[in-house]
Amino acid sequence: MRRLSGLDAAFLALETPSSTGHVGGVSIVDPSTTDQELDLERLISIMEPRLALVPVLRQRLVDVPLGLDQPVWIDDEHFDVEYHIRELALPKPGSDAQLAEQVARIHSRPLDRAKPLWETYLITGLRKGRMAIYTKVHHAAIDGVSGTELLTLLFDLTPEPREMPPADFTPRPAPSNLRLGRDALVKLAMRPFEVTKLVTDAVLAVPSLTPVFKPYVKAALRRGTPGNDGDVIDVVSTLPPPTPLNGAITPHRKFSFRTLSLDEVKEVKNTFGCSVNDVVMSICAAALRRWLLEHHALPERPLVSMMPVSIRTQDDRAGDGNKVSAMLVAIPTHLEDPVERLAATRAVTSAAKQNQAFIPQGLVDDVVDFAPPALAARAAKVYFASHVFDRIPPFNVVISNVPGPPVPVYAAGAQLIAHYPVSVVTDGLGLNMTVISYLGGLHFGLVAARERVPDVDRINDWLEEELATLLSLAREEQKRHAAEEAAARKRTARKRPPRPARATATTQR
Repeated sequence: MRRLSGLDAAFLALETPSSTGHVGGVSIVDPSTTDQELDLERLISIMEPRLALVPVLRQRLVDVPLGLDQPVWIDDEHFDVEYHIRELALPKPGSDAQLAEQVARIHSRPLDRAKPLWETYLITGLRKGRMAIYTKVHHAAIDGVSGTELLTLLFDLTPEPREMPPADFTPRPAPSNLRLGRDALVKLAMRPFEVTKLVTDAVLAVPSLTPVFKPYVKAALRRGTPGNDGDVIDVVSTLPPPTPLNGAITPHRKFSFRTLSLDEVKEVKNTFGCSVNDVVMSICAAALRRWLLEHHALPERPLVSMMPVSIRTQDDRAGDGNKVSAMLVAIPTHLEDPVERLAATRAVTSAAKQNQAFIPQGLVDDVVDFAPPALAARAAKVYFASHVFDRIPPFNVVISNVPGPPVPVYAAGAQLIAHYPVSVVTDGLGLNMTVISYLGGLHFGLVAARERVPDVDRINDWLEEELATLLSLAREEQKRHAAEEAAARKRTARKRPPRPARATATTQR
């Protein structure tokens, strides 16, 4: 029995009639690498014994009486693997657009809270004989990094599936309501000590939080009041501007996926002296700028992106809940020049990382966990019902860069070609851009609220075009640098004094 952390429970509270709380991924596989047919029966036979490696996949949530504590994970006494692993086929021609539309429809549907919070779909009928495996898992169970770790748990590192002991699941007895209530009351008795710790952590964090929250405090205190130039820049550069990306959403989604060359991104990175993540953020800013221009809605201020940051350590197991924090980063959508935009991205991400490094990792989790869940859940319902996010979003877009497996992986012998993340959009935030690296590619998965960004494919097109532009500029810079080095060598050679002629010895006889 494992109790939800405050952050895990917050992902449950994110679910509304228009928002779901699960994350997912689409794995494109090539069945030509295996001698055996990859069908639903074989996929179940491969996955079922491995579920023991991630216990939360065979557990369901149960509420504590009167909402005195967070829900707990317990073994599902009626676990049925065939309910969770399903099959569907695309009609001809099995295009990428058909796959994206089908994934968007499945991803829009909430998971059943009475069962373990995950589903897997084997999708056949793709062009070139390929298949797809789409999996969605509730964010209360795993975060993005542990989600990619599930790839190596449920997949193999060689075409030959590794041997696993037979599936033998004996669910442990569910705890009684009396026990759950008693444990919750014991925790309630510890509230005074938790208050002391919480206040102490917050006070210690105040100096480091000042750079992060100063612009927001200034904006609240000085709105409409003229100040120094620096104050104006501070506020303008941090507050998220209004855009069509932000506002009320419906339960319906759009999904688009694309692969960019990691080698090309690294070439740009090496030429301009930045990181891979800087290049990713910069091309995302460029694509968003072009989308906003096309919709006549480009603000003068830069957009504000939320970047999830993993705080998972090597000792944390996959499936042990969320180990994640977040940074707010202003992305330079207001800049037109690609090189200037990349340089500005490098500067703001560096500054954001320095500020975030001093925030205690458990502070946000403790704050969320402190209120009794019944009260917190009620407050969340009131908050979302007020549509505050629709009117005043804390940021404009989510951009996340998650490392994937560094080696090839296989599903029932079929090699994984690409893995595209399928993440979350919530009330007031209509676009999520997540990328996973795998086998020399950066695999972008864009999820959008259907009515907010119906043309999400266009954003992926512009990601490709911006990378091509930066790559061309990088190669021009390389040629210019090589020409300057060659010219410098010539100047050095001309300045060097000529060597004296070697004297010849004359022998007199």
